[in-house]
This record gives sequence, structure tokens and C-alpha cells, in this order.
Amino acid sequence: MSAKQYHVYLSEEQRIYLHGLTTKGTDKARKINRARILLLADESNNVCKKDKEIVESLGTSESTVRRVRKRFVEEGIEPALNEKDRPGKPPTFTGRNKAQITAIACTTPPVGRNRWSLRLLADRVVELGVVDSISHQTVKEVLKKTKLNPT
Repeated sequence: MSAKQYHVYLSEEQRIYLHGLTTKGTDKARKINRARILLLADESNNVCKKDKEIVESLGTSESTVRRVRKRFVEEGIEPALNEKDRPGKPPTFTGRNKAQITAIACTTPPVGRNRWSLRLLADRVVELGVVDSISHQTVKEVLKKTKLNPT
């Protein structure tokens, strides 16, 4: 492995803060692990360990150690400890869509039916243009959250 690009130098205040995180154990495991990485990588004291030693002692990967070092040097202690937001998939249906589905389920069923079925509701929601497409299972999940129980 090549020479370290990012050198971690912790102040006494930062060291106390990180030590507190690791001993309390009330934060997320990933955050505690990142705090341990920074404490072991600290070059301002005599216990600085090489990346491979940190990997072996914490059971993490070298890329994680490098990434934590880099984020600490470039962005500071809090970004190095906390995860970045993950984009994820945006919600398919808005609260308004869900409310419309619920409102349709509360109306009287079509002629010839005693009650709404999930498939019938799904078809009606698409027919009314509330959403482009929806499965009966999704209708079930929406109604389950509002505590309505059509079958």
C-alpha cells in the first residue's frame, strides 16, 4: 500500500469527544466504528496505527479506513463520523394520492357489489386518473395504514 495521503491530527478536545462516543455505546455501530478508526489513526500521539493494523483490530475494510481519513481531513469530524444521505427511490405516491385512494374506498361500491375488492379499487383508481398504475397489493398497503379493511 502506498504512503498515506490523508493524515489525521486530533485535538485533545476531539480525542475526548471520540473517546466518549466509543465508551457510551449509545450511537449507531457505524458511527462508533468510525470514531475508533479516527482514534487509532491519530498521528498527534504515539499510538498511531497503520491502516492494515486498524483493519485487523476493528474488522473493517481498508477502503472504509481511507474514506474516514479523507472525510475527516477534507470535511471535519462530524462528516467523517456520520453517514451521508442516501438518495433512495422517491415515493411513488404522494399523500394526496393516498388520501384519494382512501376516499374512494369509503364511497359506496359499484352497482351489483356489496363492497369494494382490492382489485376493483385498483382499477377504479386508475380509471379516475389518480395514478397511472397501481396493484391491488399497493392499494392494500395504503388502506392498511389508514386502518380500512376491504377484501
